[in-house]
Amino acid sequence: MHRTIAYIFLGTAIAAAQETPTERVAAHDVVRKMADLEKTVDVSGWVERLTVSNPERDRVVARAKQLMDAELIAMGDDITRHPEIGFKEKRSVAILTDYLKQHGFEVTMGVAGLDTGFVARYKGNHGAPNLGVILEYDALRGTQGAFHGDQHSTQGPIGMAAAVAMAEYLERTHAAGSVTVFGTPGEEMMPPAAKTDMYKAHAFDGMDVIVRSHSTSASTRAAAGFGTCCLNIDGVKYTFSGAPAHQMTPWAGRNALEAVIHLFNNIDTLRGTFRPETRVQGIVTEGGAAPNVVPDRAQADFYIRYPDAIYLAQVREMVDNAARAAALETGTRVKIDNYGQLRDGISVASLDEVGFAYLKRYGATNVMEEPGKPQGYEETGTVSSEIPGAGFSAQTSTFANHTYGMETDTLAEIGHHGFLVDAQAMTALLFDFATHPEYRATVKREFDGIHALFGEYQEALRKTYTVPPVPEPK
Repeated sequence: MHRTIAYIFLGTAIAAAQETPTERVAAHDVVRKMADLEKTVDVSGWVERLTVSNPERDRVVARAKQLMDAELIAMGDDITRHPEIGFKEKRSVAILTDYLKQHGFEVTMGVAGLDTGFVARYKGNHGAPNLGVILEYDALRGTQGAFHGDQHSTQGPIGMAAAVAMAEYLERTHAAGSVTVFGTPGEEMMPPAAKTDMYKAHAFDGMDVIVRSHSTSASTRAAAGFGTCCLNIDGVKYTFSGAPAHQMTPWAGRNALEAVIHLFNNIDTLRGTFRPETRVQGIVTEGGAAPNVVPDRAQADFYIRYPDAIYLAQVREMVDNAARAAALETGTRVKIDNYGQLRDGISVASLDEVGFAYLKRYGATNVMEEPGKPQGYEETGTVSSEIPGAGFSAQTSTFANHTYGMETDTLAEIGHHGFLVDAQAMTALLFDFATHPEYRATVKREFDGIHALFGEYQEALRKTYTVPPVPEPK
């Protein structure tokens, strides 16, 4: 990439830092400080220096391609045809871990109490830098059964191609460095949030960088800053308890299903009060057992979302109050269970821009030249807010995520091509990180600089999202 073009991209990334206009205006001092930091990182210079011809890097990338072509694309297709939902991915995990063992990795199962979570360390590991690779393999829950409409089925093979190629290179050259693979189940489900639980169990301790691949309908990379792929999320279940009765004498009972219906109606009434970026989405998970019995128990499961955690807290309070109101309206009782949360991660341009340059080099299609919103490379924010990393997203489908069309594309040429691009680009970035100490220092400095601004960023938002005073009626 020419330096002048890279500067244009970097300028766009700075201008787009943070997702909403409110965030950008309220935290303008933080955004300015991040922009000043990015100027000192010389991202465009690193892109230009690292992506020049390098025969040794090209040999390692070729090895990753060979693994994908010979075995791993077919492995992804096989997992696609045998989908397993989160925390039940036993067949998929057996396939992945058997392959890792065959290629010199020692596998520890049941990490953080997760039956299908694992950590695999290369037996020839030789100190720092510590390179981490995240694998995912869970399928979506659908009305027609489990399906790989998010293409997690090949995220594992992509990561293993990069991990094996890099591990073999480090051992062959006797270079310093270690490769660790993290099998993270249930990305589409919580509780638990698997990566968060694994982080709390110290599974990721010592990693200097972590990479991950994910499906997409366009080839993209994130801008530097704080954010998530899918907004900050509170997962909340609202369980209503009533009293049963015959439906011919419903006044003798209290209808918990009616309370759930009121909850949905109350939330719809609130949508005009929420900031426009708010998303509140729910399903009814229990609604009674028989039409001739007043339901004495009903439950709704919601994902409550906003681009940052500060205003999300206000949304949560309003939705919780909507549930309490529904209970009062219907004479029932409600239990509120906040069973999980996803929060902001950190994206760094020094990794994402180099990785993006490699995506284009290896043939990514439908390339979006301008950076997307800031987002951590993994969905929980727990890992990506504490350890530098990069997500790889070459186009793998013409369909949107979580669709049957995307699952179909997993087995088609567009999917296979995108998966191969991701594996090659991921390998190239890991090679650069492992072999250039000064580049590692730059990544760390940028990450640490953004990380240090997060508290100031949240405080600025807290001052902006004020709650209007509401007087007592006269």
